[in-house]
Amino acid sequence: MDDGNFGHGEYTGEGKALFWLALRTGCLTLLTLGIYRFWGKTRIRRYIWSAARLEGSRFEYTGTGLEKFLGFLLAVVFLAVYLGLIQILLFWFGMTIFAEPQSPEQALAQGAGFSLSAVALLPFIFFAIYRARRYKMARTRWRGIRFGMEKAAWGYALRALGYWALTLLSLGLLTPLMTFRLEKYMADRSWFGTARFVQEGRWTALYGCMRQIFVALALLACGGLSIALGKVVLAVLLLPVGAVWLVIGVISYRVQSFAYLSRHKMLGRKVAFHAHPRTQTVIGTYVLGALLLGLGLSVATGVFGGIVAFALSGLDFETTGPGFQPGMIPPVLITAAGYLMTLIAARAGALALITQPILKHYVTTLTVINLTALADIRQRAADTGADAEGFADALDIGGAI
Repeated sequence: MDDGNFGHGEYTGEGKALFWLALRTGCLTLLTLGIYRFWGKTRIRRYIWSAARLEGSRFEYTGTGLEKFLGFLLAVVFLAVYLGLIQILLFWFGMTIFAEPQSPEQALAQGAGFSLSAVALLPFIFFAIYRARRYKMARTRWRGIRFGMEKAAWGYALRALGYWALTLLSLGLLTPLMTFRLEKYMADRSWFGTARFVQEGRWTALYGCMRQIFVALALLACGGLSIALGKVVLAVLLLPVGAVWLVIGVISYRVQSFAYLSRHKMLGRKVAFHAHPRTQTVIGTYVLGALLLGLGLSVATGVFGGIVAFALSGLDFETTGPGFQPGMIPPVLITAAGYLMTLIAARAGALALITQPILKHYVTTLTVINLTALADIRQRAADTGADAEGFADALDIGGAI
């Protein structure tokens, strides 16, 4: 709903509807040997996008499964050729990632080959992250006006490599610098119609979002010191608490850094945003959703296990021996089907019980300031250069939404 010149985000999606949609698309993906997943992801996005509203108007996702499928094929061909060239180069230097090592030297060379192949893929991973966001922006509309991003994926990939290197060399202390600069690079190249987004603020302000991480590191350091001093009991208490606190700290950093970056974004130098997501709500949703999902999967596993046990109880192993019997085919098929259906149901349940509630929390705690300025924004030209997340799908770094 709206209050004067302030627009508050709304989300109307239902967990039951999303669960059955994800379950149906998951089954179709299984029946088509994975091909339908591009169309399934598109259907899920259309549902989620249409459930989000601002000022009474729903968002619209215009992507198609076909363009995602074709983008995936193009990316797979390119990556296959690229990795083939990398392997030829490694083979030239006596390193391979395919042959069975016959000596410690060959094992070492194979390990080096794996490492170099992984490093060679890093630029494409960052490239895919930018292109995936660009595609989603280009296929999102609100009140008929398109979002968009500029073609700058390789610039993002190079910067991401540099900032990740700095973060690793600083043992994580420069994480706020990486978070701020990479988000600013993408935000400053994003548009809504004829209005450009601008990321303002200071990267040093994100250190305040790392408070819980610093507490966790202090607990872990005290635990390590306790071991060195021979105080094993104290270490047993501090180390597990520190590890759990570190997980909480990472989640807190992601939530609070999102809030800070959102509060310091501008659209067209006129429209501002305010976000106040709560870390405890996000963590609580994760925990509750995981517990409900685990309970449901336990019941499903028990049911399938009982069916298989009943089917096997009719076989006479004392007469025929422990070998394979034709009567074992139905139980084996039931087991395989049950396992696959459990995976599909787990994915659908995670979407309905964890992903959607967290997304709803983010949407409903977002406020747009100066709504009247949105009326001055006009349509932008269609972005035909997006590759439909082909590299993100090929490298398996794209989620359901």
